[in-house]
Amino acid sequence: MKLPALWIAATFAGGIALASHWPLELHIWLLAAAAAIVAGAIVAWRNHLAAAWALALTAWFALGGLAAGFQRASLPANHVTRLIAAGKLDLSEPLRWRGVLREDPLSLPWGRRYEIDLQQVELGGAYVPVRGGLRANLYDGPQAAGAPRGLRAGDRVEVLMKASAPRDFLDPGAFDVRGYLVRQNVDLTGSLRSGELLQFIGRPGPTLMQRVARARGDLLARLDALFPGHRRIAAVLRAMLLGDRSFVESDVVTAFQTTGAYHVLVVAGLHVGALTIFVFWLCRRLRLPIVVTSVVTLAVLAAYVGLVQDRPPILRAALVAALYLCARPLFRRVDLLNVVSLAALALLVWKPSELSDSSFQLSFLAAGVIAALALPWLERSTAPYRAGLRHLGDVTRDAAHPPKVVQFRIEARAAVASLASRIPTRMASRASWLVVMPIRIGLRLYELALLSLVIQWGMMPLLAQDFHRVSLAGPVSNIPAVLLTGLIVPLGFLTLATSFVWTRLALLFAKLLGACTTALLAIVEWFSRIPRVSYRIPGPPIWLLIAFIAALIAVASAVRAALARRSSRAAKRQMPPPIAVAEWASVAVLVALAVLVAWYPFAPSLDRGKLGVTVLDVGQGDSIFAEFPGGRTMLVDGGGLAGSEWIGGYRSGTDVGEEVVSPYLWSRGLKRIDTVVVTHADHDHIDGLYTVLQNFKVGQLWVGWNDPRPAFARLIDEARARGVHIVHVDEGEHFDFGAAHADVLWPPAGGVGGSPNDNCVVLRLSEDQSHFLLTGDIEQRAEDRLISDREPLASEFLKVPHHGSKTSSTAPFLAAVNPRIAVVSVGASNPFGHPSRVVVERYQEDGIRLLRTDRDGAVTVLANGNSLSVSAYAAEQNHTPAQFASDQNLLW
Repeated sequence: MKLPALWIAATFAGGIALASHWPLELHIWLLAAAAAIVAGAIVAWRNHLAAAWALALTAWFALGGLAAGFQRASLPANHVTRLIAAGKLDLSEPLRWRGVLREDPLSLPWGRRYEIDLQQVELGGAYVPVRGGLRANLYDGPQAAGAPRGLRAGDRVEVLMKASAPRDFLDPGAFDVRGYLVRQNVDLTGSLRSGELLQFIGRPGPTLMQRVARARGDLLARLDALFPGHRRIAAVLRAMLLGDRSFVESDVVTAFQTTGAYHVLVVAGLHVGALTIFVFWLCRRLRLPIVVTSVVTLAVLAAYVGLVQDRPPILRAALVAALYLCARPLFRRVDLLNVVSLAALALLVWKPSELSDSSFQLSFLAAGVIAALALPWLERSTAPYRAGLRHLGDVTRDAAHPPKVVQFRIEARAAVASLASRIPTRMASRASWLVVMPIRIGLRLYELALLSLVIQWGMMPLLAQDFHRVSLAGPVSNIPAVLLTGLIVPLGFLTLATSFVWTRLALLFAKLLGACTTALLAIVEWFSRIPRVSYRIPGPPIWLLIAFIAALIAVASAVRAALARRSSRAAKRQMPPPIAVAEWASVAVLVALAVLVAWYPFAPSLDRGKLGVTVLDVGQGDSIFAEFPGGRTMLVDGGGLAGSEWIGGYRSGTDVGEEVVSPYLWSRGLKRIDTVVVTHADHDHIDGLYTVLQNFKVGQLWVGWNDPRPAFARLIDEARARGVHIVHVDEGEHFDFGAAHADVLWPPAGGVGGSPNDNCVVLRLSEDQSHFLLTGDIEQRAEDRLISDREPLASEFLKVPHHGSKTSSTAPFLAAVNPRIAVVSVGASNPFGHPSRVVVERYQEDGIRLLRTDRDGAVTVLANGNSLSVSAYAAEQNHTPAQFASDQNLLW
């Protein structure tokens, strides 16, 4: 069978996927694998090879499930996640942790970060062994005084802090924060209130990996020293050479994402390829034997993997390169698709959970597309002409080439002769070089363009699924970006190596390196400024994703079949018509599916004919999505988290608009929001809306009181710049949304002064006898005025005012609203004590069913005639009845 490694890797991955969704006992997988192996051996002995191969693949499938089960069971009993799950570790209070620094302390624009491999935790006055990873942040300011200086990887430290397990936002489509951190071996996170709470307690002899981590810290410091006063250049080089993206400004990151060149900032296959080619070329120029060349290149790759901070992507690429290099001394011609499959299989055997990592999927999809499509197309198009340029003056070699290439060689020789007769005699000997070199360069540029186009094309559905972005400039912008990266990576390491022995020469190299990096930034930023060069879209439906992958496989099969047929024909003239038709037909289907992915012409997933609201889990903040019977949509506030601020061009925390609100809207298939409402300018309501305005076409922006805070003015400016119609709404205004309508109950024109909370926009959404009251952050003063003004408050649904603060949800207000169900939007373990215990008891005493986004996740309430249906995301994910009712849908 051709491509055996591909089939084995695919079936092994299938077993992992099945075990991840439907976990089975380990002995079941083990018995299945053993049975398949024994049966396969028997049928192979009887020479039934096809059946034996099928049973062998079945065995690999079972082994995949077994590997996934072993990984789940491999956590030690004293791992922090197990202790927390068993209730043996209480994180509600600060604890004293001891461990070893995994890396040198990482400087950040807003402070320092410490990655600690845990060894002990103090419980009941005694230290007990514990395993896991802790990430501790120390923010700049007076509180940072007293932190020990000069800490290095391998040092033993003690921290006193309140740590917490990473928590995902409980919303459809939200970014998997916990999974992202776990893949970095971070099981707990927290912030130090004072530098004095971090203590140095010892410096044992460092391990090999800790020495490598120290070397990485030294190299980062040298990079900064080589580029004083050039912060942007140093930041980009830290990312491209050593995987530290901490100092890359957010606008630079956005420019690379917009142009489809973000992979340049992530150390992965491109960087490994550039370094491998440079080292291999240098060794060959030194006339080293092929075995020595391969060994030296492998050693450099091993060192590179150890030095880079973000290891998984580079490890995958290095493994592929290593397998290729190991085959070189054996003079074996290996199929790249088999090499890629072997690398994937090795990584999955080592860590089965990699299969669910989008980075793993994108890496191997890109490598697979190159091996299955790009290289065969290049072998059929440019490779014969590149071969034809060799020994151009030797006419006797013409017969070894196809007829078209022979004609190409004849015309090239004629061009050489013509040029030689026109240039000075002393240069005539260089005429062949002057003709051949531009042709070679042109062919290589064509190959790079085709490679870029095929990669962008093949990865489109996963990029849309994971990043919700289509970059039209990607195939073009990647050409100069890749060329410059091929210079920057080897030159960067050459500069760093030289800095240890000859400072002046290193500074000279640094000037050239800085010029290349400046050119890269200028090109990427120029492409990013082209209008509509990039846009955001919902992820493709699952059927479209499956159809695209199937079409991709069909194209690859047709291409490889065509290549095999051509190779079998001695003359290598023209492909047989059936193969050509199959190839072009499959390419046409794939193009059509790619257009569907990029265009997304599908209707949003809305409950047509119903009025409904979804209160999103955005932490300690507010964001509510409303859908109307006629299909129109509204977003009230966009959330925002404390500590997520812009500091010198960097965002210090989670962008709720990008990582929570936008993914939820994309999960509903939305590209446009008809109305966005800003209740007031508190950061936990307004911060996420900047990103929403950038990611979606917004029809109107409703604002109430003209809040004097700068955040409000910035949002208005952003909306106007994007052509959004600004609507100032006041008490008493009425807006029709087909069969439903929205009434503005608050604030009065000009506001009421005092607290911004009491100037929040309050909306009452209605359809027939169903009413939804959205109250923002109003407090008692506004509640009393709403009651005294005799506003129509009675509603079946209430969004709890001001996160359940004790200054709101007064008894008279609840009596006036008389809701059946209420939802409070709060952050887990928030420092404000929201919702107040007194307020919670008040809702319970009034018989109002109260849901919390920190526990129930996103809560969706739909009007269904004279009844309401309620569903909570957390209950749906756990496949359990919602904790707020006796059944999964609460109906009245």
